[in-house]
Amino acid sequence: MKTPKIAYLLLLTLFSFTAAAQKSTIIHSSENHTMLMAAVKATNIDDILEKSGPFTVFAPSNAAFQRFSSDKLEELMNDSDKSKLKSLLGYHIVAGKLTASRILKAMCRGNGKASFTTIQGKKLQAHMDGYDIVLTDPLGNTARIVQADVSQQNGVVHEIDSVIAPTQM
Repeated sequence: MKTPKIAYLLLLTLFSFTAAAQKSTIIHSSENHTMLMAAVKATNIDDILEKSGPFTVFAPSNAAFQRFSSDKLEELMNDSDKSKLKSLLGYHIVAGKLTASRILKAMCRGNGKASFTTIQGKKLQAHMDGYDIVLTDPLGNTARIVQADVSQQNGVVHEIDSVIAPTQM
């Protein structure tokens, strides 16, 4: 069943007002993203995010990491070779500033779907499920954007409810 373009335009308007109303916060200080920030610091990706960009970060919450496997995350963080952890994190970052309205516009142009390439080189597909933007990885794992358009100095953060993975982990 195809969703009419008018529905996307209405959602685009809604996300635009929501984004404008949100204050600019720093994910570093978010209590809901401590696991993500620990992983980002362990791989030195924070240096990349702070010094270049803009970037879009699809940020899994602590609850998302716990559902993924907090043990697996801890194992990746304690491994002396951080390449797997860096790969996992890179799968949540897209070059450029993709606000919710830009994602919705891309879906309008793509007949309800849009594809974005992560800095790790893998594709994420975006589509609508009701009023939610849903991301799907090549393995079929999905994540919903639960908070959109948290502006950062060099990009934007969207909180997601699941961890998306580049490979079976």
